[in-house]
Amino acid sequence: MPKRIVIVGGGAGGTITANLLIRNLYRQVTNGEVIINMITNRPDHVYQPGFLYVVFDKVRPHEIVRKQQDLLDPHINLFIDPAVKIDRDKNVVFTESGKESPYDILVVATGSRIVPESIPGLKEGGHWFYDLEGAKKLRDSLTTFQGGRVVIAIGVPHKCPVAPLEITFMLHDYFKQKDMLNKVELFYTYPINRLHALEPVSNWTYPQFEKKGIKYEVLFNMEEIDPVKKVVKSMEGTEINYDLLITIPPHKGAPVIEESGMGKGGWAATNKQTLNNAGYNNVYIVGDTTDIPISKAGSTAHFEADVVAERISSEIQEGSASTLYDGKVVCFVETGFDEATYVWFNYKTPPKPTPPSKMLHWMKLGYNRLYWLSAKGVL
Repeated sequence: MPKRIVIVGGGAGGTITANLLIRNLYRQVTNGEVIINMITNRPDHVYQPGFLYVVFDKVRPHEIVRKQQDLLDPHINLFIDPAVKIDRDKNVVFTESGKESPYDILVVATGSRIVPESIPGLKEGGHWFYDLEGAKKLRDSLTTFQGGRVVIAIGVPHKCPVAPLEITFMLHDYFKQKDMLNKVELFYTYPINRLHALEPVSNWTYPQFEKKGIKYEVLFNMEEIDPVKKVVKSMEGTEINYDLLITIPPHKGAPVIEESGMGKGGWAATNKQTLNNAGYNNVYIVGDTTDIPISKAGSTAHFEADVVAERISSEIQEGSASTLYDGKVVCFVETGFDEATYVWFNYKTPPKPTPPSKMLHWMKLGYNRLYWLSAKGVL
């Protein structure tokens, strides 16, 4: 019987894992010893960091979308059929169509999703850029915005933790280009008692905000939006008036995770080094789906995919695996339209933002174009 590897989820983590497995196990796959199946819920693959650039008309929506099948090695079997339940004791994935997909090794990379409906009034009164439709809607609203207070309000938990800073810095340059800075007040809020969850990033941000005249309020947990009065209310009891509200909606994991008893909120219990699902050595968790307390970012998914692909390949070829994930995360952070900074960190090393530069900005733009090679397992 061939060894069956099933990957649930066709985002960055699942796609990179699948393609790396083909590269590592090409002989075993082509001679029938290993079968790799991917189960996902949509035919398209979206480069989500591109949403930020859609907002400012720097990228056209079609540029950040590819057919999932085109990104996968031809030896990977793709099934567009959402997983609805995972039975880890029987080693079976059940899909929406009623099919059963048995596995010997399972990789769960079901990602995360925004839940704006969890905050009353947010869908009616707020904008966001964490999906393509939201990014396009915000782009169009900015085009007609005549001035006033722009509030950035952040729900928790959320992925891509530097994105709230990026949108704020880019809004500053957007209004500067339109000669509207004297008509606009940028007001940034954050849920804890600093400007970012990572203290070194927060410390770096304060002088940047001061230099650009960006106002802020910390310990502001978005609780309710009044779209008629244009007021955002916090759990702490404070209220902020707005003319344009840009939010980072709270996130949850995929419903299949909770339906399968794998983790509250859709976050699966994960060993932070081996990336195994707790209690199941033949189940791996990749990307946003993990409950590891590190950044839910594209680079996190990529580095985790590298580890998981190596561990599975070693298990099949040698009977054991030793590669461990060290918590590595890398983020380019746009600080406007023509400069960016850069941070990397892991479980032991804290981040240290570099001075913003044009070179780092162009490096981020370069990676945006090269992402498709990463998804294919080339970079």
